[in-house]
Amino acid sequence: MATIISGKAAAFAQPNVDTDVIMPKRFLKTITREGLADGTFADLRFTESGEKRPEFVLNSADWRDASILVVGDNFGCGSSREHAVWGLRQLGVDAIIGTDFGGIFYDNARKNGLALLIVSKAVRNKLLAFAGDLETLQFNIDIAAKTIKAATQIFEFEMGQTCQTALIEGKDETFDTLKLAHKIRAFESANPNATRLIVNK
Repeated sequence: MATIISGKAAAFAQPNVDTDVIMPKRFLKTITREGLADGTFADLRFTESGEKRPEFVLNSADWRDASILVVGDNFGCGSSREHAVWGLRQLGVDAIIGTDFGGIFYDNARKNGLALLIVSKAVRNKLLAFAGDLETLQFNIDIAAKTIKAATQIFEFEMGQTCQTALIEGKDETFDTLKLAHKIRAFESANPNATRLIVNK
């Protein structure tokens, strides 16, 4: 993944948006990652008859292609469903800026290349205002420098080193495990009755 994320930001200030809201359970029937974009925020985006709700920000022509969300407190709380992150990625969301995130959601985001940026409430509120204005909705995020440029201002964000490295290098636990392939083979050779982990390289 590139170290720079640039795009339109959309303001979605609703607090406590859980994974059931991000990806309603009726869209969890598939065991693949395909077709989940339509399910993302489905009950907020669409009426029961399937019509778009004009009040939802991502249905607006100006924010329809937003790749960055500025969100309310405690975004991604709730269940552990990874489908929520898969759907956001399929919808074209590359980064989410908030004050805090559900722990499991945060980890699932790291595994799937979704950048979660943590800022103070004061900064988040400024960014919500920028994201809601057509003149200032273009954001530029530097993952390596941990900065967000909005309008003429630059803001710092928090991100753990593991998450930052995963985003910059496009890696996850599988790649980390492969780095230890020689140690795994040595352990298996020394412990023939241990459960084997096949690592092809």
